[in-house]
Amino acid sequence: MTDLYPIKLTLNDGTETDFGRFKGKTVMVVNVASQCGFTPQYAGLEALYEKYRDQGFEVLGVPCNQFAGQEPGTDEDIQEFCSRNFGVTFTLSKKADVRGKDQHPLYAELTKFKNGILPGLIKWNFEKFLINSEGQIVARFAPNVEPDAAEVSEAIEKALAG
Repeated sequence: MTDLYPIKLTLNDGTETDFGRFKGKTVMVVNVASQCGFTPQYAGLEALYEKYRDQGFEVLGVPCNQFAGQEPGTDEDIQEFCSRNFGVTFTLSKKADVRGKDQHPLYAELTKFKNGILPGLIKWNFEKFLINSEGQIVARFAPNVEPDAAEVSEAIEKALAG
């Protein structure tokens, strides 16, 4: 199994870091877009973050413009949109590719075959990966699975419980 923690990340505000900033936490990684039919899921992701963050839960939104050009804005536009429309306070990265030749290394790892957790290409915006506090991918949810779905909460609670 590959270690996710050394993978470099650039946050929405330009801060250079790595996935290790989430070490010891349960993290949901989601490729997001501002002009998608699933965009209202931002509200559900923020609600999950608010509900579980005191227990060691984080959300990492990765804006991506690879699906029908549904994230055309700059990183600043994206941050402003998310704050104004959905009150987003969880972490956003810089815009990144989640598939193809310029695929972000984090997504290269997330979509590899590991522990039988639905490997393969990202098919659309708002696919969700749940990573436990030890850096293991423990669940993957399709774009149409809402953040407030019972299966999502159950997976988060199980991961938080260790």
